[in-house]
Amino acid sequence: MRIVDVICVPGRTGFYRDDQMAIRTGAGHDGFLYSGSPVTPGFRSVREPGESVSVMIVLADGQVGVGDCAEVQYSGAAGREAVFHADSASRQISERVTPALVGREVHSFRELADEVDGDPRDADRLSASVRYGVTQALLHAVSLTRGLTMAEIVRDEYDTGIEIVPVPLYAQTGDERRINVDKMILKEVDVLPHGLINNVETKLGIDGGLLKDYVSWLSERIRTVRLNPHYNPRLHIDTYGTIGIAFSNDLDRIADYLGELEECASPFRLRVEHPIDAGSRDAQIEMLAALRALLRERSISVELVVDEWCNTLEDIEAFVSARAADVIHVKTPDLGGINNTITALLLVRASGLAAYCGGTCNETDISGRVCAHVAMACGADQVLAKPGMGVDEGVMIVGNEMARTAALAAARRRISELLPSAVGE
Repeated sequence: MRIVDVICVPGRTGFYRDDQMAIRTGAGHDGFLYSGSPVTPGFRSVREPGESVSVMIVLADGQVGVGDCAEVQYSGAAGREAVFHADSASRQISERVTPALVGREVHSFRELADEVDGDPRDADRLSASVRYGVTQALLHAVSLTRGLTMAEIVRDEYDTGIEIVPVPLYAQTGDERRINVDKMILKEVDVLPHGLINNVETKLGIDGGLLKDYVSWLSERIRTVRLNPHYNPRLHIDTYGTIGIAFSNDLDRIADYLGELEECASPFRLRVEHPIDAGSRDAQIEMLAALRALLRERSISVELVVDEWCNTLEDIEAFVSARAADVIHVKTPDLGGINNTITALLLVRASGLAAYCGGTCNETDISGRVCAHVAMACGADQVLAKPGMGVDEGVMIVGNEMARTAALAAARRRISELLPSAVGE
């Protein structure tokens, strides 16, 4: 099937982009906004509306493959690309992507995606957000031409051999840390609550006490209000480097503190994301690897999750090689082409570490659905419910997409198993 046009249009995301450095250094809440001035280049205010661009690949038969360009919530932080602007992305697509794709035959997603994603060494490479959206649209277009789900396309082209079934769903509370936990418990979300612990004074506590109180409350709340006594979610807290700030990056003190958090979380398993921000990729690898070894030495079973400074496929390869975390957050918009997310998830899975198909609240329904397909096809350990911070919307979008996709794949498998005997009759 031939591509006859590529159309792009600016759109909205499910959340906002925030200046992480301004927040970490003291920007206070002003209603839903933040007070103070931005610190990271490209921001006009500490919180801004998220932007997206929908990419529509029009096929000769009139079908349309759709993908959305989007950025993470904390643009420009920890080695990430600068702030995304829809007008600039639209120009890149119209000037460089459309001429390259119109007239091409859509046979292989992998081949086209690798071409669009380009060479990491190319200084003129398309921005990560543009590559993210265009490759989503290509995956959708290939699935339409072949009459399969996107998950089946990934499974077949990458020969994963993985059964397409829903993977554990991870939801985020945003700043509504208690009300949104109740929503998650009622809907029996597999992994919760994220927590958005991005400020020492107001969320972690100078001595870490506020987070200890919150984790204790969280454990008690689950046990008190769950309707199913067998509902035992995994706890996953994102701390944005605040633990390192509070304890001056002293690994002994941080290990002791994580042991205390583990006790607060009991009887539930605990993962802690980005406890330390070491300021560069190499330093981050060194510190997290040392902290992970220290936790094992002390029989503390808290799992470390890497996020910041682990942005590209090359970064992920480095963290996996050093075994610098228990869980690798494959932050989908940062990797550019969705083909890189696929490669990264399979790499992490093969290494024996946990592959988290994540991303950001600042995405769209389209990118959330595409990532659901990729997570299933790659056997991810968990997938982020996105976009937004309202819980219900992201859980519905990603959860329902996984349920539908798994049902279609199972039905197709049953039909293929029955077909030979039916033909014989």
